Amino acid sequence: MVHGRVHGVGFRVGCARRAAEAGLGGWVRNLPDGTVEAVFEGEPGAVASLVRWCDEGPPMASVGRVEIFDEQLVGEERFSVR
Repeated sequence: MVHGRVHGVGFRVGCARRAAEAGLGGWVRNLPDGTVEAVFEGEPGAVASLVRWCDEGPPMASVGRVEIFDEQLVGEERFSVR
């Protein structure tokens, strides 16, 4: 969960591009409360790298905080924007 000014700044598109380049599966979406929710599956180092990117986001974003939750893998093989 990414909090801050993260809607309308290219966050989802930037996240999806980086996830696809890293070979990660999962998805990213805007939530009505102004946060962005993202799920990443793949090589642990690649996941950690993308989580670090979420701390900054794209140039127009202003990330306040990132909440990280470990969940069971569900077999996501591709990355999508929802």
